[in-house]
Amino acid sequence: MSRRTREIGIRMALGASAADVLKPIIGHALAMTVTGVAVGLGLSILFGRAISGLLYGISATDPVTYVLIPLTLGLVAAAASYIPARRAAKVDPMAALRYE
Repeated sequence: MSRRTREIGIRMALGASAADVLKPIIGHALAMTVTGVAVGLGLSILFGRAISGLLYGISATDPVTYVLIPLTLGLVAAAASYIPARRAAKVDPMAALRYE
């Protein structure tokens, strides 16, 4: 987030609201999360059968795991991007422009 402080300061100085600052930051983080989850789910389905012998107490096609883990990752990613984005939206534009 500190790398984007100047950009956020410029946006705020030009009249962007806090929501206008939050949307692209959170959107980018969630887009990366969705991409990662999709790739991970695809690979886990592909290799799940191959490692089924190594799994203990769970089947290779456990639907709870395939639903619960991506939801948990999505919630963690949303919180991890929202907290710094909210803090950045509260920064004084002049202080952000003077940063660095």
